[in-house]
Amino acid sequence: MTSALPPALLLAAGLGTRLRPLTFCRAKAAVPVAGIPLVCRHLTALAAQGVRDVVVNLHHRPETIAGVVGDGGALGCRVRYSWERSLLGSAGGPRRALPLLGDSFLLVNGDTLCDIDLTALVDTHQRCGARVTLAVTSNPAPHRYGGVLAGDDGWVTGFAGPGDPRRPWHFVGVQIADAAVFTTLTDGVVAASIGGLYDTLLTGHSQVAIHRVTGRFHDIGTPADYLETNRAMGAGGDGEVSRGTRTVVHPSARVERSILWDDVSVGPGCVVIDSVLADGVRLRDGTLLDRQAVVRLPSEHDGAFALPPGAARIGDLLTVPL
Repeated sequence: MTSALPPALLLAAGLGTRLRPLTFCRAKAAVPVAGIPLVCRHLTALAAQGVRDVVVNLHHRPETIAGVVGDGGALGCRVRYSWERSLLGSAGGPRRALPLLGDSFLLVNGDTLCDIDLTALVDTHQRCGARVTLAVTSNPAPHRYGGVLAGDDGWVTGFAGPGDPRRPWHFVGVQIADAAVFTTLTDGVVAASIGGLYDTLLTGHSQVAIHRVTGRFHDIGTPADYLETNRAMGAGGDGEVSRGTRTVVHPSARVERSILWDDVSVGPGCVVIDSVLADGVRLRDGTLLDRQAVVRLPSEHDGAFALPPGAARIGDLLTVPL
């Protein structure tokens, strides 16, 4: 059995395009889930299983992650950062972070939540002698998610897209890899793991393995996914409202099954149902919202990024249907 867990790389550099407009004001890994930033949930979970060193890669809205994590001491682990001036991808990001990591390390996607025994994952990796081991579960929605194809012996044979009739395993966003896998890449060059580097490993035998897991899995992909995850974690369901700090709701307002971030103000006569109000949103008196994600439009917005489908502007607010 494994005596100690290796360091972890938490992948948090992405733009969070599918989660827009919520990621206009926070990095995806910094959004609150049942009142706790997602990145903090990851770090405390890693620390609880014995991971003491974590590297977090950063690019989009890095201050929203570093501001709540700091050096990680309050969360039970030491945290260092790998900065990406431009996005380097799911393999290029780990390549950049190699000087901060060991001979092997865990990789954890910053936009999913799952229950997984990390010691068991590492044991599988070491026992079978794989270079990469992916934690997988039964595919919850094969029409929506692609996944991992593997033989009965547990070795990966390929990767499949959504709707593949072979019903691939679903990758839950946690893996362990040998650092040497990434040394073939050039630092600073964009590279993908699945759909790139890992596919090249499959040309050899017994390179990439799977580790089967069961338990909760939540994908915080879209605003609707985000709202459902909050409900599953105990916030925003059965009429419950999750409220951040310095948030004020007028007594005459009606707010149900919704998520309110920090510094939100809901004025008199407002009705907010099944919605998400991001940092600093101030609703005018009598505003009616039903299944909407609402953010303050960033002051630096100059048309450089695309707005989500169905987006509408109300003064300095941007609303997108869930």
